Amino acid sequence: MPARRFLSSSIREILFGVPSGTAALERFYVLAEEDLALVRSRRKPENRLGLAIHLALLRHPGQGWQEGDQVPEAVVHWLSEQVNVPPSALAAYGGRQPTRATHRSLAIRHLGLRPFVRADFQSVSDLAAQAAFDTDDARVIMSRLLEQIRRERLVIPAIDTLDRIGLTGRARARRLAAQSLNNALTDDQKHELNALINNDDSLGQSRLTWLRGMPHSTSSASLHGLLARLKFVRALGLPPDLGEDVHPVRLTKFAREGAVAPAHLLSDFGERRRIATLAAQMTELNIVLTDASIALFEKLTGQLFTRSKNKQSQNWQASQAQVGRLMRLFGTTLHTLSEARQSGEDPFELLDEAVGWERLMNTRPEVDQFSNMATEDPLLLASRRYVQLRKFAPAFMEVFEFELPEAGADLQAALRLLKEQNQERKRKLPDIVPMPFPAKHWKTLIVEEGKPVRRVYETAVVATLRDRLRAGDAWVEGSRDYRRFDTYLVPKMEAIEVIEQTALPADGEAWLAEHRERLNYRLFEVQRKLARDQLEGVRLEKGRLKITPHEAVTPPAGEQLDRAIDAVMPRIRITELLWDVARHTGFLESFTDLRSGRTHANPAAVLASILAGATNLGLERMAQASKNVTHAQLSWASTWHLHPENYSDALAKIIDAHHALPFAQIWGRAEHTSSDGQFFPSRRNAGEINAKYGPDPGLKIYSFLSGQYGSFHSDVIGATVGEAPFVLDGLMGNVAQFNPLLHYVDTGGVSDHVFALFHLLGLSLAPRLRDFPDRRLACFGKASVWKGLAPIMGRPINEDAVLGHWDDALRLAVSTQQGTVKPSAMLRKLGAYRQQNRFYLALGEIGRVRRTLFMLDWIEDPKLRMECQGGLNKGEARHSLAKAVFAHSQGRIYDRSALAQQKRAMALNLVIAAIVYWNTLYMDKATEHLRKIGKLPDLSLRKHVSPLGWDHINLTGDYVWDSGAAERSNERPLHTAAARKWE
Repeated sequence: MPARRFLSSSIREILFGVPSGTAALERFYVLAEEDLALVRSRRKPENRLGLAIHLALLRHPGQGWQEGDQVPEAVVHWLSEQVNVPPSALAAYGGRQPTRATHRSLAIRHLGLRPFVRADFQSVSDLAAQAAFDTDDARVIMSRLLEQIRRERLVIPAIDTLDRIGLTGRARARRLAAQSLNNALTDDQKHELNALINNDDSLGQSRLTWLRGMPHSTSSASLHGLLARLKFVRALGLPPDLGEDVHPVRLTKFAREGAVAPAHLLSDFGERRRIATLAAQMTELNIVLTDASIALFEKLTGQLFTRSKNKQSQNWQASQAQVGRLMRLFGTTLHTLSEARQSGEDPFELLDEAVGWERLMNTRPEVDQFSNMATEDPLLLASRRYVQLRKFAPAFMEVFEFELPEAGADLQAALRLLKEQNQERKRKLPDIVPMPFPAKHWKTLIVEEGKPVRRVYETAVVATLRDRLRAGDAWVEGSRDYRRFDTYLVPKMEAIEVIEQTALPADGEAWLAEHRERLNYRLFEVQRKLARDQLEGVRLEKGRLKITPHEAVTPPAGEQLDRAIDAVMPRIRITELLWDVARHTGFLESFTDLRSGRTHANPAAVLASILAGATNLGLERMAQASKNVTHAQLSWASTWHLHPENYSDALAKIIDAHHALPFAQIWGRAEHTSSDGQFFPSRRNAGEINAKYGPDPGLKIYSFLSGQYGSFHSDVIGATVGEAPFVLDGLMGNVAQFNPLLHYVDTGGVSDHVFALFHLLGLSLAPRLRDFPDRRLACFGKASVWKGLAPIMGRPINEDAVLGHWDDALRLAVSTQQGTVKPSAMLRKLGAYRQQNRFYLALGEIGRVRRTLFMLDWIEDPKLRMECQGGLNKGEARHSLAKAVFAHSQGRIYDRSALAQQKRAMALNLVIAAIVYWNTLYMDKATEHLRKIGKLPDLSLRKHVSPLGWDHINLTGDYVWDSGAAERSNERPLHTAAARKWE
């Protein structure tokens, strides 16, 4: 068996490779005057050059010049010029081993270093353990360790020695963390944890397996299942401060291992490691179950209202014939009364003759029924589903203690009352009950004949609790997603310190003054140009703004070039394409084992597992369709190697490599990004129904594309939720090297609050607004000042709201930037409460200012409109490729858990990024071939082609992983024999 390695070959090259680029030579290998003086002390020219190399390589990478090491020619030439010795002199150097050893020792002393000796192994291993305190990442650990070694003025030891030190230090860090967790537990608690992996006859499985099998369907039974598991975990009585002296990342690492390791594997762990893993998992599971229970309570409560409303709509539609008959009867009645008035006849006699008085009176119950149906309050509608509410609400309120601010005392009293009523099995409420409802009219709906109606009151309390939890105005200790609102934000002074390093003013008055002047000027300019008909494609017609849409930006010659390129692209299987991209980008090295940090011994199993998710084929069917990989191998790779962080790191490698390709530069700046949602059908209990996409339930994958077609992020979101809150998630979660600056979205991805956050984060948003003419411009002061823009002017900016919450806006921006909170989580919390809070209003006002400035730019600049259209077209073209790849099982997502759905989306995104990279690489060769044979007369046409094609890629069929593509080193030939005629 080969020796276990800490550092992969690519990391070794990054950390210890001798650089030869001009910038690196200037940075690392410029000899100082004292260095040159030492070099000149050697008599022979070869010795002067040899000593110079020793000095240079001891400085960087730090190991010096060992026998057998090949020094890059560029480095030799660079140093030879400085010491005035020809490079050829080096051939005579080193004939005598003592000379090399003497020069190495001389260089070490000159640089003030000390050789690494056996006695240093222990102390350096201690440094490695410190470097591994919060991570298992070999590159991070070794980078930290090298920094410490250099501070200690030690010569960096051989790589094999560093490998042993790294492994020793990482193992020690794990042991110390595990021991800390063990020390915090009693013997009884350890016994309870060990018992989790034993088979429980009452369950027919181990208790650990039962805990992991969390239900995911939206039902009261699922909530009871979650609550039962939560109560069991709480009953273990683990210390609330467990792991406080262990780094959170290390604690999470233990928890993740525990989440995927089967019981039989945990049995093979050492006692200390097994207890630490189970304890960390139970601590994490306590949080996960808490958040999952509250989230499901949210959904179930929401269903009371949505299903009641849907039922009302169905009843209304089913009654349309009756309503039509009543309306005709009412029309006849009105006509008869009108005739009676004109003729002076008795209206009752005419009405009895034309309609029939008895017939008219008999319609009163129907009229009342339809009147109530049209106007009945949603609370009363939801309260009719009280039986469904009772299936989950009492159990939920019994398990949790809710924290509220002083202003929530009424809700706290209402919850306490209902809990007591449930515990004592009382049905009748007291005559006077707390009324914590923001909707004032609810009190009149709750009270009948001076007494509260239990079903209406309890429905109202549950609905109010749900809204407060969503908004962060009610919270649960021990939750991650339902904490007190202000705990998500960094402190004010910290936010101001960060903001002072940016162009954004820390003072709200200064921001208002700047934007007041800018907005007034822009409104004046657009008003003037609109009056003079100087705006291209923009006009006011009958009080409505009209903007002429742009024609397609791709000329016919560009479409012909796209077809010509596709004709000469190499024909390739998707399996071989993935091997090619892995060789070029090294992305496979990101998929390390969750426990050991090592790459998979059989990388084909990793690729097959990724492709199984990306194509929606699944592991079992992928194993059946593949050669030389088994279902067991795929399952292991998927469980231990394919976790989200690895996907992100691998994707970053592909995206960065793609952006570095010369051909990618023709598509513009990578920083000009776009995003859009794509609907995928799902099983009923795994998705939501959105009428826009038909009657089937489903999910949306919200994906992000760089300006150079790099598919750099994707998120799974609900089919019914708005896309706007998730726009910033992908930009803030971007792990590639480029920094997004300008972002294009469709109407669904924009809101005033998103505009505000983009501005506060130093980004620009450019949405294509389908309802542009219906949106109103904001202004400072009176809107009546802008008479030329009156049809499209809205209300003035509420400056007091902005000033009152400017500091909160800065805190939110910095918190988002630092990654302490997801933008979507905060935007949804801010917008969740029925009586939206003042901060939400203030953020919206900031966004209205920024949206107005954008709308004025859009009106004035046809180039912006065209660029936005082009940016969005890229994302829409990606959807076609995604559908082609995600083809199996009719493109339907069957995963129930959010994590499994997200992993499937990440696999799809990774494969799309790999296809785009490979296409870009060979499109460069294809266009060069077309140019040489005279079929590409205009190079500017290249910007109109896209790397999102797949006709030349075999995406389905048998998957062959051992075709030799993994070892292939030469590039694939173009398919020139099938080139189509250029016309």
